Amino acid sequence: MTTFGYFLASEEHSPNELVRQAQLAERSGFEALWISDHYHPWLDEQGHSPFVWSVIGGVAATTRLPVTTAVTCPLVRIHPAVIAQAAATSAAMTEGRFRLGVGTGEALNEHITGSAWPPAEERLEMLEEAVEVMRKLWQGDLVTHRGAHYRVDTARLYTLPDQPPPIYMSGFGAKSVELAGRIADGYISTGPAAEMVELFHKSGGEGKPAAGGLKVCYAPDEAQARATVHRLWPTQGVKGEAAQLLPLPRHFEQLAEMVTEEEAAGSSPCGPDPEVHAEAIRKYVDAGFDEVYISQIGPDQDAFFSFYSEEVLPRLR
Repeated sequence: MTTFGYFLASEEHSPNELVRQAQLAERSGFEALWISDHYHPWLDEQGHSPFVWSVIGGVAATTRLPVTTAVTCPLVRIHPAVIAQAAATSAAMTEGRFRLGVGTGEALNEHITGSAWPPAEERLEMLEEAVEVMRKLWQGDLVTHRGAHYRVDTARLYTLPDQPPPIYMSGFGAKSVELAGRIADGYISTGPAAEMVELFHKSGGEGKPAAGGLKVCYAPDEAQARATVHRLWPTQGVKGEAAQLLPLPRHFEQLAEMVTEEEAAGSSPCGPDPEVHAEAIRKYVDAGFDEVYISQIGPDQDAFFSFYSEEVLPRLR
């Protein structure tokens, strides 16, 4: 049976509002949570980007829902040994309901410490080593590691959950999906691509869960909803490698000037018709995703949760 969760957008909301939304999600019938992990939002218009690990602490203290980062980059901005500690603490606080979602990241968030932004091939190598480092530390032993990309000197984690947190890996191209199948406990994507789920399973992920996420915009008027998407998430219409390479929100704003409303909103169900929303979500179910996470674009969160609780989630179940 498919799990339907809510996707907390750190780029749009303050930390206390994200915790409130997590509570609303639980009361509204959502079964799990994703939360984005950013240093910068994509656009200044989005307005926020709190430290995800603090927010997870608030969520853990006020809900019983499983939480997954979607996704954390344990490569450049934060050393994987530190991410291992953050994830272990989160898993302990949630009593085993935390999963670490990882990916190769974006220059938007990772350039801030002044390090060079590696090419995609190297970032995949770094991620594989980072996962190795984190899993070593989750065993509770004293770890010294001398790898191609990371050094760890006599480090030990003392606060650990009963079981190490599962690692889910995001992937959009064949190489990253194949790596996810080989090293991860689950797969993450933001598109209903059945061929990528199949590739994940064929690459070593057979029997492991696939989780997909999408953005929607509920509003009483479809035109209003589409305008909100175009204002806050025109980056959905940006193609190619720009999302991984550009370092500042203003660069995405410049690109977004060329994105039409149709391009921005084309992948997001908009407006008040519950069947439009349900049909977009069913595409993920039909593509083989075991978990689907929905994020409401814009400030009208309370109305969204009422709408999904009363009209959309019952259609899906």
